[in-house]
Amino acid sequence: MHADVCFMLCACFFSTGALQLRGQVLQTCSQTRSKRETTRTEREAHKPGSTLLMRSPDVTKAPVTKSEQLLKLDDHDFTMRPGFGGPAIPVGVDVQLESLDTISEVDMDFTMTLYLRHYWKDERLSFPSNTNQSMTFDGRLVKKIWVPDIFFVHSKRSFIHDTTTENVMLRVHPDGKVLYSLRVTVTAMCNMDLSHFPLDTQTCSLEIESYAYTDDDLMLYWKRGNKSLQTDEKISLSQFLIQEFHTTTKLAFYSSTGWYNRLYINFTLRRHIFFFLLQTYFPATLMVMLSWVSFWIDRRAVPARVPLGITTVLTMSTIITGVNASMPRVSYIKAVDIYLWVSFVFVFLSVIEYAAVNYLSTLQERKERTQSSRQLPCTCGMTHPGQMMMSSSYSDMDMMTTGNYGMSELNGDKQEQFLVHLVLDNEQGAQRPAVGSSSSLFIDTHAIDKYSRVIFPGAYTLFNIIYWSIYSQ
Repeated sequence: MHADVCFMLCACFFSTGALQLRGQVLQTCSQTRSKRETTRTEREAHKPGSTLLMRSPDVTKAPVTKSEQLLKLDDHDFTMRPGFGGPAIPVGVDVQLESLDTISEVDMDFTMTLYLRHYWKDERLSFPSNTNQSMTFDGRLVKKIWVPDIFFVHSKRSFIHDTTTENVMLRVHPDGKVLYSLRVTVTAMCNMDLSHFPLDTQTCSLEIESYAYTDDDLMLYWKRGNKSLQTDEKISLSQFLIQEFHTTTKLAFYSSTGWYNRLYINFTLRRHIFFFLLQTYFPATLMVMLSWVSFWIDRRAVPARVPLGITTVLTMSTIITGVNASMPRVSYIKAVDIYLWVSFVFVFLSVIEYAAVNYLSTLQERKERTQSSRQLPCTCGMTHPGQMMMSSSYSDMDMMTTGNYGMSELNGDKQEQFLVHLVLDNEQGAQRPAVGSSSSLFIDTHAIDKYSRVIFPGAYTLFNIIYWSIYSQ
């Protein structure tokens, strides 16, 4: 039995050694074969016309250098400005205006979208490069380095666009020069003078300034002077004509912090007048002219003249209310207010004119009736008063105004007294001065309408000449 065990152990030993030897032989053969294939591939690659030379290296297997390592972000403290402790760092700025969106008179502000670009040099971001090519990054790297703390003075709202990603670009050159660009929409205050509205010209400005760094630490300037502001020729506004864009630079002083460089984007806007001519001036002028129609209507036609005057007054009130509803509540008088209120006064005076004419006519009629009642004798026995002839002293005008008006109203005793008055006019010549005096009073009341037909249009035309000559300049 021991002999069998020894035999089995010997057999296992020799079989294990054979397997190891066989593995070593196979490994040696595979290495030799791979070397031969590699040598053969290299020979074929160096042959002219070989397709193997056209293959690009597999960049996924190449070692990758992180931007943080290339720019050495961990070796510097970017919470400090470049050249801290030395002279002020110059930061150039240029702006490309994309759109001028809205101008609001009620809120006294404007909204614009622009590309704001900053230029400065930070030697801490310099990196070696054989091709002298810059590197471009998105907004994720901006949070790890120093950037100028620019803000918009007198801004109400502003935001950086983030569709589809945050619209921020950072470009770094090998020598450390940096370009920082972002797309911003800002709503800023604009102090408007509306005393000439709507014949006004407004000048607004967008002000750019560093929030923390005074002029001792940061020098803000326009990179290319007045050419630093670029605008799109297609920019237009429905209510304004853009006349001019220009840039300026000033120093701003704060008592608690010091002096700061401030950049200005100034633009001049002139308002289009045609819209207001159609919506305000023409309707107001037509209402004034409509009120003049009452001067050609018979003064006895009360149902015609009174509603016409009231309608024009109410329409002018509606126009004035509509214009002021879309305007800020300023404490001074605007040009459109002057025109509308003068037009309102003309309409109101036309109503007052008819009230004066009606009142004087009533006084005249009362005086005539009083004089007639004192001088008329008894009219008994007059059987056919309608066949009596009127005096030749009454003209055709009197027949149409006084006579007809009296005949349409008088009946019974009143009609009889009126006819007797006409008969006695032929018999008693001494009474003619009294009749003439009452007739002259009637002519004066009728002449008010005649004079108004000339005075009202003439005065309103003179007002328009003076108004447009002053405010159209």
